[in-house]
Amino acid sequence: MFSPPYLQKYKGISTRHTCPECGQKQSFTLYLDGNTNEPIHRTVGKCNRESKCGYHYTPKQYFMDNPSFLTPPLGGGWVGSHAMSNIPNTTKQIEPPQPAGSIHFSFIEKSTSYRSNFVRFLCEILTDKQIEYVGEHYALGATKSKEVIFWQIDIHGKVHTGKIMQYNPETGKRIKHENGAIDWIHSKLKKSGTLPEDYNLQQCFFGEHLLTIYPDATVCIVESEKSALISAAIFPNFIWLASGGIQGLAVDKCKVLKGRTVILYPDLNAFEKWSEKSLLIKNQCSCKITVSTLLEDIATPEAKAKGLDVADFMIEQLKSPHSSNSQKVEFLSPNTFFKFPSPFGEGVRRTEEVGESPQRGKEVRGVGGEAPPVQTLFSPILDQMIETNPALLILIDKLELIEY
Repeated sequence: MFSPPYLQKYKGISTRHTCPECGQKQSFTLYLDGNTNEPIHRTVGKCNRESKCGYHYTPKQYFMDNPSFLTPPLGGGWVGSHAMSNIPNTTKQIEPPQPAGSIHFSFIEKSTSYRSNFVRFLCEILTDKQIEYVGEHYALGATKSKEVIFWQIDIHGKVHTGKIMQYNPETGKRIKHENGAIDWIHSKLKKSGTLPEDYNLQQCFFGEHLLTIYPDATVCIVESEKSALISAAIFPNFIWLASGGIQGLAVDKCKVLKGRTVILYPDLNAFEKWSEKSLLIKNQCSCKITVSTLLEDIATPEAKAKGLDVADFMIEQLKSPHSSNSQKVEFLSPNTFFKFPSPFGEGVRRTEEVGESPQRGKEVRGVGGEAPPVQTLFSPILDQMIETNPALLILIDKLELIEY
């Protein structure tokens, strides 16, 4: 007899585990297989810190992301469960999947604005040109309360929803209200009667529409919209997408990446999970995908404990005394920004080779299909020499020369 999965009952601290999202110990309740009473997976469960974390990864979501773990041949069973031989063999017509709902583009046009506290924070670390670039490319919006709207527009130009978030304009940190830190456009439109109650929300990548605009560009994926925007401002030669969270890197969502070169930049608490997921995506979505070890290589134990992301490191660099608005430039990739000798570093080739950097003679295509201009962290005199003769940078890179 098939028994559905269930949340593990509390029987002492041994039944409460470390949350894979926030890292809090003894706060995570696992889902157990209804037949074997064994955990389905160490990430499938619910964090008890609903207001501070809110992580909840259900068995249904897990098996949608990992269909190969369903009981063959028809699926529908759970990992470790008995075959479905004890279930009556009834014939049921399978209904076609409901199409994803969409929101009229006029809502984006009405909301387009730089008057959010999030953009106010960006003004502290980015130039006006960089802010204008991300604002136009990602259709940033704002509410009357100065919340930012991160619109989800798919590869076909359809608007799925908008994520509404409030930020501290000084720190760039999210501000949570009584319902949490996130609100949604589709929820507001449902309450107002503009959208039907059965609106079928199917989330897509934040920035997904850029895949159509720049078909040859290398794609970089991070978790948060904030990280995608700051990265896009500094490294515009790549397409930067946001998954919307550690669980947002779903296989179905990644089908739009077919034939693309993709680099994942997971947060420090998501490296292992995204590495596992990259193998599924590579096999099922037919794309060249790698997982960057950049943050793992440069992070301190304290940073790893906090689960920082690539934006946290960029903000720290941009706010350093050595950085000013007049000095903010666009770099080839995150690795050059963090003073790595190669734009991708050695770690990014761990899964498969993505391609050599422009310095090493093999082009990595960016936005527009062309390799971006080379800019470095050298002295003004050496920068001018490199601008006059770009081959000099190749020599510096090949010989691993250091400027004193």
